[in-house]
Amino acid sequence: MNHLLRSLIPYLLFICGALLPALPAQSIAYPLDAYPATEIRRIEAGRLAVLAKAGGRQQPPGALLPLDLVDLRLLNHSELKLPEPDPELTHRAVQLLGDRADRYGLALLDLSDPDHPRYAEHRADFRQNVGSVGKIVVAVAIFQALADICPHDLEKRRQILRKTIITADKFILYDEHEVHLWNPETETLQIRELRLGDRGSLWEYLDWTLSASSNAAAAMLMKQAMLLHQFGKDYPLTDGRARAFFQETPRQQLLTLFEQTFLAPLTRNGLDLQSLRQGSFFTYYGKKKLPTGYTSYGTARELMRFLVLMEQGRLVDGFSSWEIKRLLYMTERRIRYASSPALGDSAVYFKSGSLYSCKKVPGVPCKKYQGNVRNYMNSIAVVETPAGINRLFYITVLISNVLNKNSAVDHQSLATWIHRLIEADHPLPPPPPGQIPEELDFGRQLIGFEQEQQARMQVAHLQLHLASLGFDVGPIDGILGRKTRKSIRAFQQSHHLEVDGKSSALLLDKLKIAVEGLGKSGTSQPGQIKRRPTR
Repeated sequence: MNHLLRSLIPYLLFICGALLPALPAQSIAYPLDAYPATEIRRIEAGRLAVLAKAGGRQQPPGALLPLDLVDLRLLNHSELKLPEPDPELTHRAVQLLGDRADRYGLALLDLSDPDHPRYAEHRADFRQNVGSVGKIVVAVAIFQALADICPHDLEKRRQILRKTIITADKFILYDEHEVHLWNPETETLQIRELRLGDRGSLWEYLDWTLSASSNAAAAMLMKQAMLLHQFGKDYPLTDGRARAFFQETPRQQLLTLFEQTFLAPLTRNGLDLQSLRQGSFFTYYGKKKLPTGYTSYGTARELMRFLVLMEQGRLVDGFSSWEIKRLLYMTERRIRYASSPALGDSAVYFKSGSLYSCKKVPGVPCKKYQGNVRNYMNSIAVVETPAGINRLFYITVLISNVLNKNSAVDHQSLATWIHRLIEADHPLPPPPPGQIPEELDFGRQLIGFEQEQQARMQVAHLQLHLASLGFDVGPIDGILGRKTRKSIRAFQQSHHLEVDGKSSALLLDKLKIAVEGLGKSGTSQPGQIKRRPTR
């Protein structure tokens, strides 16, 4: 071990206890059909995987929206402010936090009826380091600088994002977050940490920062944001000129430039620096190169205001707000809050950050996300359900510091309970008799979802016919759940079919015949609710 690494051990131990828990649990963002528009190579790998044209992870329906369906939802409500907290909604939301509610900060905004929004908050001004959630501030800095350079030329902004190539340098040290590196020519994918010399576009570094939550990418992006602000229309610089600028510029001037790049844009966009701030670089080298003396933090209320401004198109401007939302769209592995099974059909726009640390306790190991000194977990999520239909639309910000508790699982559970709370407030009206709920028709525009959508509709029609015959299938939801499988098996057994509890076209045909026969004869089928004759 060389002298440099020995000197870094205390710092690296802190990092391992604070930031590295995110490493095995990557989340990936941006719509999967956007490669032609952005040249973000990683998303083409994701699209090919969804279409089964390459190896890779299959995605839940909510992750399959095409680019043109990722939209801002409050453009017609630009004057919307956070309402006064609704006492009843707040009470129910706080109940979900349990007996350690004093360790959480929560903001919940239900916009399912945007003309009548409902808001709940609990300790919403509680301030703590929000970890990688602070990377949204870096995104604002990039887009603010682009807007200042090209206020009316959106294509020029896209060109800078697409054609500016960044080479990873010492600012990436040290980080082990892995990113997806796709080679479109060889159609090969590497998943590894960024290394010195790795090249990617400004758009790709934004994607790596907000999707894989790479600290290395974020540090390189912060360096580029400062260069954008300093050199304006002369950006981009050659690697040599950029290196010389950071080597030769006095530290105080760099600090002033840091403030102008990362603090001033928040104020310009109406946000409160006392409630939201990213005060330093995300890597050891960046912090050492420019020690700012600033701390980083956020509150649930101010992060909620950030997301509302984004949905209104008021975060820098409409183009910038739209791009930031796209960059937050979860289109690969979902983690923490976003991994709730209840959100499978939902489009989720998400960022999280965790920091934890432990002191030695005999016989008690320090486990991931379960710090006993601090155990920060922070989640921001915009949820649209079902994806592309958006019957439900709400925003959650959750900040916690619950010691000795797996905070990743905790946020996942709370995501489920909050979603059920919102669902309960907006019950789906029953469909007309004999009809499939309209919401089940969703998915026709989702990327690579055609077969799954057809399979869902087949199950929904099975459920409809089984219900007509008196079987208890539960809700008509297109899901082959326990009650539906039990009903299928009972029907199969009574009609001398192979009893497997599975959906099939043959089964659907048999059910149609049985329902038609019921209509003609008026006799009961097995499992049918017998009806009294009309007098």
